[in-house]
Amino acid sequence: MKKRYVKYVSQNIMGMIGTSAYILADTFFISRAAGADGIAALNLVLPIYSLIFAIGAMIGIGSATRFKVQRARGEKEAELYFSNSVYFCLLIGVVFILAGIFVPGKILIILGADEVIVRVGTPYTRIFLLFTPFFMLNYVFSAFVRNDENPTLAMIATFSSSIFNIIMDYVLMFPLGMGMAGAALATAFSPVVGMAICSVHFFSKKSTVKFCVRSFSLMRLVKSCGLGVSAFVGEMSSGVTTLIFNIILLRIAGNVGVAAYGIVANIALVCIAIFNGITQGAQPLLSESYGKGDRVSLKQLLKWSVITAFSFAVLMNVISNWIPQEIVAVFDSEGNKEMSAYAVDGLKMYFIGFLFAGINIVGTGYLSATEQALGALVCSLSRGFVAISLCAVTLSSLLKMNGVWLSFPAAEVITLVIMLPFLKKVLSSSSYPSGKKTW
Repeated sequence: MKKRYVKYVSQNIMGMIGTSAYILADTFFISRAAGADGIAALNLVLPIYSLIFAIGAMIGIGSATRFKVQRARGEKEAELYFSNSVYFCLLIGVVFILAGIFVPGKILIILGADEVIVRVGTPYTRIFLLFTPFFMLNYVFSAFVRNDENPTLAMIATFSSSIFNIIMDYVLMFPLGMGMAGAALATAFSPVVGMAICSVHFFSKKSTVKFCVRSFSLMRLVKSCGLGVSAFVGEMSSGVTTLIFNIILLRIAGNVGVAAYGIVANIALVCIAIFNGITQGAQPLLSESYGKGDRVSLKQLLKWSVITAFSFAVLMNVISNWIPQEIVAVFDSEGNKEMSAYAVDGLKMYFIGFLFAGINIVGTGYLSATEQALGALVCSLSRGFVAISLCAVTLSSLLKMNGVWLSFPAAEVITLVIMLPFLKKVLSSSSYPSGKKTW
């Protein structure tokens, strides 16, 4: 089990880092091509990105978890979840495509953009919205490949799509001079690369994933989303946090404050990706052990996941306090001292939250993978919406910019306190009989 854990988690961390790396690449290249206005525009549309990724994660990871648990129990319905998730990703994606065609500028205005940011960000917003189904389906493909005993290919697919994105970012934005539109095109085509690589598994003899034409079922989607809700909130929490912070920062420090948070938020996405990598890597093992009623393995997997997450969190805090100026300077092409000062302070204070966020993400992932839907939902809503909103509004009114940065650690502490009773109840359960749900 330890060897499988190391394999699944390490490869999934690499894949998730690759996924988030292209956002950092976008930030870097956009900072060179469009300066602080470009970073501000990118940060204002990040909530839309987060919504798209969150829906894809909820459907993909939730369906793949159902597939894994039911296959471990020998249930025939397991083979229907893949095609059902594909159908609904395509259907939901149409809504975003229509928004990209008709109202990309209005979306930016709703998110707080002024005329300058709307002019800079509209081409970027329109293009990535048109490719929404591919972003969602990429989550579905990688989740099912990982749960079908091929985490290596899932990691290669995710990492390759990110490398493609980074290379094309440079080519389209600079040699071809396409600016923000080039960055959007590079990002839009990257999931296509990941899906193509994952498809190799589906056509192999080892694959147990099947595409069933007549598997369209709303009830099956609801059952899947119940287990994928923590993944949804995990992805969406970044978007909600960004949206709330943008609104507050526009009032406190204007576009400069939003640009500073853009730097902090995009670096933080890589850190969150590591924790998500730990959680998603352990999920197939947790679901398999749960489906078999193996209580000992479940506890051991949770222990390893918490230790891994906390170790990474400590490392993140050491780096953010050791070289914050050097990190911020990478994204400050204009030498904006005000923005740089905000971002340096932000890195130091914001990253304290990862000491608790890592444990929270792993814990909610554990609850979800073992069909503890209620606990996963409560904890996910706390860290993704309720606690972060309350802390941001309250602390920013008291401490201004420092309050904004400290609201993330405060929200994670609150969530940890809420989550511990759920974990304690599950861990103290005398057994996990196959097929029995523990609420």
